[in-house]
Amino acid sequence: MSQFDLIVIGAGPAGYVSAIRAAQLGMKTALIEKRKELGGTCLNVGCIPSKALLDSSEKYEMAQHHFADHGIEVTDVKTDIPKMIKRKQSVVDKMTQGINFLMKKNKVTVINGWATIDGPNTVKVDDGDVYEAKKILIAAGSDVIELPFAKYDGEHIISSTEALELQTVPQHLIVIGAGVIGLELGSVWRRLGAKVSVIDIADKPLAVMDGDLGKEAQKLFTKQGLEFYMESKVTGVNVEDGNVNVELEDKNGETKKLNGDKVLVAVGRKPNTSGLKLENANIKTDDRGFIEVNENFQTSCESIYAVGDCAPGPMLAHKGEEEGVVCVEMMAGQKPHVNYDCIPWVVYTSPEISGVGKTEEMLKEEGVAYNVGKFNYLANGRAVAMAESTGFVKVLADKKTDKLLGVHMIGHNTSEMIHEAVAIMEFGGSAEDMARMVHAHPTMSEATKEAALAVDGRAIHA
Repeated sequence: MSQFDLIVIGAGPAGYVSAIRAAQLGMKTALIEKRKELGGTCLNVGCIPSKALLDSSEKYEMAQHHFADHGIEVTDVKTDIPKMIKRKQSVVDKMTQGINFLMKKNKVTVINGWATIDGPNTVKVDDGDVYEAKKILIAAGSDVIELPFAKYDGEHIISSTEALELQTVPQHLIVIGAGVIGLELGSVWRRLGAKVSVIDIADKPLAVMDGDLGKEAQKLFTKQGLEFYMESKVTGVNVEDGNVNVELEDKNGETKKLNGDKVLVAVGRKPNTSGLKLENANIKTDDRGFIEVNENFQTSCESIYAVGDCAPGPMLAHKGEEEGVVCVEMMAGQKPHVNYDCIPWVVYTSPEISGVGKTEEMLKEEGVAYNVGKFNYLANGRAVAMAESTGFVKVLADKKTDKLLGVHMIGHNTSEMIHEAVAIMEFGGSAEDMARMVHAHPTMSEATKEAALAVDGRAIHA
């Protein structure tokens, strides 16, 4: 029986990063992954391929609709969807090869197969070989949620996985779910020529983010061509003669029927824990399948740990990475931490949508007194020069102490801009700190400074 200091189950961002850090700390480490390719959902059928298609589709839309505004005349613009998908796959392949290199560099043993818990210190692969370790770290990631009345068939009713592999543009793509995945993939295929309808039970898109972001997103994406059916629940989905009929009911009880050729179900993800045989080590889960862990990421079995999408909290790749690093550093006797109040969210649409910390709705619910500063990109010189003047930055600060509580942005390149707020919040900074920092001119980031100034009514360009 092969023996290790640590066995990591799952080679997604949480898993492979954990394995690298464990190896750096001197642990003899094995990484078990069901896929032949490392990188998990994020790299293979999630974050990376979706960003590749978002970038390709945005370039097409710019060439088709916006280059002329810059004095660039382009005619007869066409798409080659199979070539676009092939490029997307080449990006994925390059990244997976990079992870393979990192495993070899750090002397991590990679084992391919489906891992199950065989006991407190043993893991079985494909119901065959058994491996032993002092500690086991579960980082098995998550899977798409399937609706009971809209079972995936891979052709007409699809998940995000199939939506990344389409070889032709749908005529009418109906998206169930106005969250991150629904908006990102809906944007891809809308740009490439599909009619896209988005349905959600919430009153605005991106319901978990600050309400102002959702309202602005719906307004801007509607102008772009997305069609929204908010406060509506899907009551039936059926495939007939190669088309999909979707029945929905709005908040007033009125029913509607949409007809399309593809339905993308994007209602969230679930922890990938049901097939791990956790009962063999008496590992407890909650009613949604998340593994219960303590502050050290230990499960109810003290030799087994869990991080990432299998553990409670936001299902974000970077959250899983940080938890994995912190978890193995704790195993090594170090004293790291994860600040869950400073984990950013990003939606990679155009414009991008980002946020960190408390939303205004959260602060109201918690009874926290706060001040708000807001600044529109319309008054930002760089944004206007780039023809990217839609959106705003919103800053929330404690009314008494001015401590930065949350920052929320919708606009060009906010996925990069949000980290200024993350850094200031991580060190307990204030809106005044953000306002006093010298920001280069002209930059989009000046909008962040202006929003921080606006907390105290001091914005210069508003």
